[in-house]
Amino acid sequence: MPAVAEITEVVIGIVAGELGVEPASLAPDSDLRAVEGADSIRVLRIIATIEQRYDIELEDADVFGVSTVDEVVTVVRAALDGAR
Repeated sequence: MPAVAEITEVVIGIVAGELGVEPASLAPDSDLRAVEGADSIRVLRIIATIEQRYDIELEDADVFGVSTVDEVVTVVRAALDGAR
């Protein structure tokens, strides 16, 4: 399983790419919905890209309950742990 730091780096890269912001402007406690350019469609695209990257399927309840990068990482780790 990838380390937390690795997942965080990947999630930040995906968020930055989708929202058109510099990765350095994002931190683990960044609220995804507060990042300039973020809307519900883009957040769903971010989640879809993360699912493809890790070959996982995140639960809708988990996806709609997260707002920060750290929370996304936690959900991804739980999904990866469940996939083993």
